[in-house]
Amino acid sequence: MKSFKLIVPISFIALLLSCSNDQKADGYGNFEATEITISAEANGKLQFLNIEEGQLVEKGAVLGLVDTVQSYLNKQQLLATKATVASKSGGVWSQVEVLQEELKNAKIEQQRLQNMFADNAATQQELDRANSRVDVLKKQIKNVESKNSPIINEGKTISAQVALVEEQITRSNITNPINGTVLAKYAEPGEIVSFGKPLYKVANLNQMELRVYLSQTQLSNIKIGQQVTVKVDSGDTMKEYTGKISWISSSAEFTPKIIQTKEERVNLVYAVKIIVENDGSLKIGMPAEMWINGQ
Repeated sequence: MKSFKLIVPISFIALLLSCSNDQKADGYGNFEATEITISAEANGKLQFLNIEEGQLVEKGAVLGLVDTVQSYLNKQQLLATKATVASKSGGVWSQVEVLQEELKNAKIEQQRLQNMFADNAATQQELDRANSRVDVLKKQIKNVESKNSPIINEGKTISAQVALVEEQITRSNITNPINGTVLAKYAEPGEIVSFGKPLYKVANLNQMELRVYLSQTQLSNIKIGQQVTVKVDSGDTMKEYTGKISWISSSAEFTPKIIQTKEERVNLVYAVKIIVENDGSLKIGMPAEMWINGQ
């Protein structure tokens, strides 16, 4: 009976050994970023929108303008009306000033007669006339001032309308809210836009968020502020980044459908967010691995 020798290639043995030593990451997920959609806050024709997809934009930069001609004309009309109302008020105050001057002189005369009456140099009738004159002038001033109240209120109403139009003109400027990168552009110059119409989308890609899902048994190994290692595919190797845990969900949920195997998708897990500084290689939606340091 012949015996046979089984010859196994060394390369195959090495492959088996390497597979037995493979380690699995502690978590898998995809990169996210906080995306902000900037919408029109005024109605009218879009005069310009100086952005392109992929462009870096600064916070506070005016990137576009909605036509403000109508708002400007409304403001000029309101200012003219306000000037007319102010002229009416000026006439009333002129009358008040005349009466106040007369009241001043009447009070001087009243005081003089009171002194004379005390020295028996004036009669009661003369003092009564002086007192009556002061009382009459006070009532006249009050009556004229009451006529000015509606004018003042009208002026306040117009001032509020002017402030509203000025706010509309300010909102016609499309001001960028954050430092970031333009992800999408939804409108072009010359289009008629209305309040709430999306114009473009921007996100800060300098810091990316990796959302991973961990089992309950892994929660004891992590805490907010802890540093972890994040790995992404880079050719035939893995590129490493240092990440920091910024948020841990307080409630469990089913593993999302992005997980490949059906068995893992029915498990209860906890969502974890990890902040990673972007060197320009990380993109929204890119898959990554999370490794707990020291594990």
